[in-house]
Amino acid sequence: MAKECCDTDEKDVQKKAVVNQPKKTKTHDHSAGDGHDHEDEDHEEDDDHDHGAEDSDGWKSHWPLLSSLAILLVMLVLEFGFKFKPVFPVDLIVYVVAYLLAGYNVLNLAFRKAKRFDFFNEFFLMSVATIGAFAIGSYSEGVAVMVFYSIGEWFQDSAVSKAKRSIKALLDIRPDEVTVLRNGTTQVIHPNEIQVDEIIEVKAGEKVALDGELNSDAGTFNTAALTGESKPDTKRKGEQVLAGMINLDKVSEIKVKSLFKDSKLSKILEMVQDATARKSQTQLFISRFAKIYTPIVFALAVAVCLVPYFFAADYVFQTWFYRALVFLVISCPCALVVSIPLGYFGGIGLASKNGILFKGSNFLDVITKVNVVVMDKTGTLTKGVFKVQDVVTKDIDKDELVKLTTAIESNSTHPIAKAVVEYAGDAAKNLKAEGVEEISGHGLKGTVDGKNVLAGNVKLLKKFNIEYPAEIDNLVDTVVVIAVNDKYAGYITIADEIKEDAKQAIDEMHKLNIQTVMLSGDKQAVVAKVAQSLGIDNAYGDLLPEGKVEKVQALKNDGKHIAFVGDGVNDAPVVALADAGIAMGGLGSDATIETADIVIQNDQPSKIVTAIKIGKITRQIVWQNITIAMVIKVIVLVLGAGGIATLWEAVIADVGVALLAILNAVRIQRMKL
Repeated sequence: MAKECCDTDEKDVQKKAVVNQPKKTKTHDHSAGDGHDHEDEDHEEDDDHDHGAEDSDGWKSHWPLLSSLAILLVMLVLEFGFKFKPVFPVDLIVYVVAYLLAGYNVLNLAFRKAKRFDFFNEFFLMSVATIGAFAIGSYSEGVAVMVFYSIGEWFQDSAVSKAKRSIKALLDIRPDEVTVLRNGTTQVIHPNEIQVDEIIEVKAGEKVALDGELNSDAGTFNTAALTGESKPDTKRKGEQVLAGMINLDKVSEIKVKSLFKDSKLSKILEMVQDATARKSQTQLFISRFAKIYTPIVFALAVAVCLVPYFFAADYVFQTWFYRALVFLVISCPCALVVSIPLGYFGGIGLASKNGILFKGSNFLDVITKVNVVVMDKTGTLTKGVFKVQDVVTKDIDKDELVKLTTAIESNSTHPIAKAVVEYAGDAAKNLKAEGVEEISGHGLKGTVDGKNVLAGNVKLLKKFNIEYPAEIDNLVDTVVVIAVNDKYAGYITIADEIKEDAKQAIDEMHKLNIQTVMLSGDKQAVVAKVAQSLGIDNAYGDLLPEGKVEKVQALKNDGKHIAFVGDGVNDAPVVALADAGIAMGGLGSDATIETADIVIQNDQPSKIVTAIKIGKITRQIVWQNITIAMVIKVIVLVLGAGGIATLWEAVIADVGVALLAILNAVRIQRMKL
């Protein structure tokens, strides 16, 4: 296949699969092609090749091809079944009509590309081969090549359209109208017209159109479209509700917190759409291979026709010309160029159904090479839902300590800080902190009611040379140590809970011979306790962000392929350093979606293993297609050059391999894990 067959077909697959992608956004990869393609040519090429997938009339839209197939079958039955062959030129006229019905689009596209001096493409190749067959009197074979080639294109378009429909079904979860409360009345308008802080109504059974907070006392929602989790989720007043969720209960009021275009769902869908444009190394290899392969095949076809003249005593031009035509027909690597991107798209689709978002097909390849999974603790292996267990004070009232600590911690979004604020309740709402500063990896400092307050881990007090009781170092639970006016004032103990499927995830990684490592800024005693209960290979606590980077870099220096699993925000340097950055709970953070390579939407550690399995399945099927296609084509090429295979075998082998590869690629989306 030539430049057109690798660029246009691949762009065509991506163009058809990526719904609503702006025309100006190019989905082909210039790194895989030569640099002289201009945008207007790209648009023309996309239009060139788009000759069937978008038709919605089914069989009716292909009546010329079906008519041609019917004529061919009738002529073959007459000629071989009843030994009746129409006299010349009747047979030629009938076959030419059938040929034009089946091959008009192909001939037209070949001519348009020839005008641009683009001769190494599937359309020009098929045109030369079939016209050549007519030139030597092989009318039925010439028509058959064009008919079956066009049928193969039809099946390719159908497979791509199916992939397109699966993405469109995902897009359809965004409602196109919403009920808003304005001036005491309800109005039904498009979500684009809703502003932040407006109140919308969502009836039972309706989909939420925009991100917001629940304004009603409570509501139950189906989150399967976002997380792949079928279990209903009950929300309370003030809790976050996301676009794409389905209201399962009574009418719910939601206070909008982001515009339609800025919703988590819109960002996720944009990511899924863009994912098909990021090619894997396998796709890039096939693209480059095809650019070299097709000119060589053309040259070999010419050699098959002409070189025997100098060596064969009984050389007959028509015989060797026919063999060259067979060589040309079987040389089309359409099966590779269509099925490979379709296979990777299938992998992305399968991952989406399981609540996992890959930002590109290249990461499906990367995840298969991972042999070490490095994980953050809080929010990844543990729920990150902390509860205050105990408050211990020194020379200060307990309520006063809680109020001062809450005033400081209310400036942080860390789960530990939220636990302290939740524990304090309404008692500390009126107390505000000033000049709050976050000291990375240590904690917070600020001024509350004229008092200098420090709240964080023991490293924070050590940094400011403040003495504290030695027994605090031996506490296993997470501890927030507080100092007031440069004197130790007490501590608050907080406990987290391990996620239900964390142990299962670690066990399955070990079955895949994947080493597990946990890195945390929490105390080593806490980290060791969690690691021991889960069976993690290595665990390191008391780490600052730069300490995590050092640990991951050390693993990479040992030749390990690393996947880092965390929140994708605080651990951004480690995410960037890892071969594959995986974010847990991408629905909770815009920054997570931006920084991670792979997003696990429902916070389940077991999805890490699912992501690895999907990558391995995709890669296995893609390489199955490559192997099958290349082996069969080489065999038929040799047989064709030797005069054993005819045009019939060539076209059946070409179309058959293409269909087999496409069906193999499509089945990825049907797999259950």
